[in-house]
Amino acid sequence: MPDLLIELFSEEIPARMQARAADDLRKRVTDGLVEAGLTYAGAAGFATPRRLTLAIEGLTAESPTLREERKGPRIDAPEKAIEGFLRGAGVSREDLEIRDEKKGQVYYASITRPGRPAADLVAEVLEQVIRHFPWPKSMRWGGGSLRWVRPLHSILCILTDDAGEAQIVRLEVDGITAGDTTEGHRFMSPGRFDVSSFDDYVAKLKRAHVILNSEERARHIWQEATNQAFAAGLEVVEDKGLLAEVVGLVEWPVVLMGQIDTEFLDLPAEVLQTSMKEHQKFFSVKNPKSGRIERFVIVANRETADHGATILAGNQKVLSARLSDAKFFWENDLRIAKDGMQAWLEKLESVTFERQLGTQAARIARIRALAKELAPALGADPDRAEQAGRVAKADLSSEMVYEFPELQGLMGRYYAQAAGLPDDVAAACEAHYAPLGPSDAVPSHPVSVAVALADKLDTLTGFWAIDQKPTGSKDPFALRRAALGVIRIVLENGLRLKLDRFIDAQLLRHKINLNAGTAKDNEIDTLEEVLDEIADHGVFGAAFRAVIDKVKAKDNPPETGDGSLLRTVGDMVPDLSTDLLAFFHDRLKVVLRDRGIRHDVIDACLGLGGGDDFALIAARAQALQSVLETEEGENLLQGFKRANNILAQAEEKDGVEYSFGADPKFAKDPTETALFQALEEAEAKIAAANEAEDFAAAMAAMAALRGPIDDFFEAVQINSNQQVLRRNRLNLLFTIRQICLQAADLTRLEG
Repeated sequence: MPDLLIELFSEEIPARMQARAADDLRKRVTDGLVEAGLTYAGAAGFATPRRLTLAIEGLTAESPTLREERKGPRIDAPEKAIEGFLRGAGVSREDLEIRDEKKGQVYYASITRPGRPAADLVAEVLEQVIRHFPWPKSMRWGGGSLRWVRPLHSILCILTDDAGEAQIVRLEVDGITAGDTTEGHRFMSPGRFDVSSFDDYVAKLKRAHVILNSEERARHIWQEATNQAFAAGLEVVEDKGLLAEVVGLVEWPVVLMGQIDTEFLDLPAEVLQTSMKEHQKFFSVKNPKSGRIERFVIVANRETADHGATILAGNQKVLSARLSDAKFFWENDLRIAKDGMQAWLEKLESVTFERQLGTQAARIARIRALAKELAPALGADPDRAEQAGRVAKADLSSEMVYEFPELQGLMGRYYAQAAGLPDDVAAACEAHYAPLGPSDAVPSHPVSVAVALADKLDTLTGFWAIDQKPTGSKDPFALRRAALGVIRIVLENGLRLKLDRFIDAQLLRHKINLNAGTAKDNEIDTLEEVLDEIADHGVFGAAFRAVIDKVKAKDNPPETGDGSLLRTVGDMVPDLSTDLLAFFHDRLKVVLRDRGIRHDVIDACLGLGGGDDFALIAARAQALQSVLETEEGENLLQGFKRANNILAQAEEKDGVEYSFGADPKFAKDPTETALFQALEEAEAKIAAANEAEDFAAAMAAMAALRGPIDDFFEAVQINSNQQVLRRNRLNLLFTIRQICLQAADLTRLEG
């Protein structure tokens, strides 16, 4: 069985595209060969900056001969139908066979498709793959029609048999003829050379200063970098993303370590690291004792006679220019920060957050207010939370963050510290963005938690208020991430926090702001006063309605566009709030399922109410799942389902509800009496456990009903001929249902 080697040699392929391209080449070629009737033992794709390579082992030498029997029309069918069948089958009338069937005599054709050599099939498949390769971006060059990521120079395509003899696969694509030669390193090994197999190819490439395997290049870079740093008593800052990118920039990595000028060593380590990574693709090398970034590592693509001294000097010169800019930004920003950051906050008044939701300054005002309201429930100082909310996004106006947006928040912490703000306020400037991804830690300090929740809740309620919700896979404003962030902050900090009133208050703020655009200044002030009063008294019930009525009673109620917003907000906010809470629940299910909790268990706990208290739901779900994993819990569920089904059928048949309370004096069987007593004890235990939020105890008390319920069903006929007994037993089933539903909505459980 021959082995196949393919190389597509071109100008430099962008590093970010190489891994995907190698995988696409492997998948598309192998799929095409299998579809053509060939099989193979294994395939591997490789990429360097100038080549895509595919090696296939154990390819069959030719496709198998295929025999197919095809049924045609009846022999008395119209002539045109018979001729069409002959053309489609590729046979003549003499080749047809007549067979007797129930509906008459029918033509059959036996078709034989001979196998084809692997070389012919490879040529056809590879040509199609090259012409339709899925590059994210591609180009044409010269006068040809072929599109490739960069100009394609040559195609290597050979089949090597078991004896080691190589056969060139003949194909031509846009004037490029396949052969058995390739090139090595652009500078260190110019000229072409022939290859006869994959092993020969890899060995000759290495002699020509090309390491084909990207993983081998990565290991070499990291090993050399860490060895050089270790020799200097330093350590390389690990950055897997940068390593993957650098691997795609070099075919023959040469690792060099340089020194950062002393004038830049006082810059924050993150500024140095970001500047070197983003602009120069340098690795940072830090002093483990001080934590300062003192040196850098570069990866060149060639060896030089002076062992890289010229390369290092040139890069160091460019780096110094870059770091001079960073130092200038840092020093300018520090002057503004020490003045209280007021200039930055004023600048945010002219920066739009979202067209309908207003400026960043307006957003900051909402976050401040919400953070202050959240603080008492989180054990945070309200004034500190408001102060942190005020300055948390001030660094968005700084020159450093303008140059390096990825440093927002982090620079905010540095600037808050420079402004002399309390440590917890400075920490909140950085931590309130977290978590940005599933692996990020959540903020834990109460002030940081307050601002982080306020930021995310303001974003969610804002886009809900303007009806810009995620749809399908589209989520341009990262609202799913914001909701997951809220849930993770609540659960991982063990917060008992009822979010409904905060969500409603923030939705109301947004609606007032959205409708205030046509109001006069004095009317806007009145709306803000109403908002303050609502915040003081809560947003539900009589207090909320009293505020609305108070506005209606004014001689000149505040008009906002299509009429007073507050006349309808009582109907508007609950709908939006309910919809947003459902969105939270969808994300909560994802989080809890990742923790191993069944989806129906989560639904059963959501059905009990308190849906805005995520920690409560999580605790209930964990307790219910633990019970259901026991034999008692599973059997109790079956008993509950049986009781519920019998009761539902009886109520539907009789047209009445059996919920008037069962009476022990009508109990005729000892198991019936025992069940009455067990239910009375369980009800008291479940109520006390729920009150104490000891859900494990509540579930255990419910599971203890398994035995009495089983015995009851085993010994007693529910639908007795005596109507008094029947009604009493059906009422007893209702009692079972009600007591169990206090622990969880078991009707939502499967099985």
